[in-house]
Amino acid sequence: MFRNQEIPSVVVADLDDSLLAEAFVLDVREPDEWDRGHIEGATHIPLGQLQERVGEVPVDQKVLCVCAVGGRSGMATQFLNQVGREAINLDGGMHAWEVSGRPMSTD
Repeated sequence: MFRNQEIPSVVVADLDDSLLAEAFVLDVREPDEWDRGHIEGATHIPLGQLQERVGEVPVDQKVLCVCAVGGRSGMATQFLNQVGREAINLDGGMHAWEVSGRPMSTD
């Protein structure tokens, strides 16, 4: 769908714990998707609100963008990189995260 060389991405299998620990994890899914489970410590800003809430995304920290399978987070990654953030897309999204057995939070 929405993939090209301009969008830096990482798959769950290649996501090391040090990147996860240092990154600002940004989940751009809708609230009902977030409620079903998300990455511990992630910040939730639905894609439709990202442009108006971009000030909440740090400039001095890598941003790992996450959605259900990677399409919306790919768009978020491209947008954030265009506005001066260092963003990376989680290719496969929360679907790949869950399938790989990584922990999910439902606070």
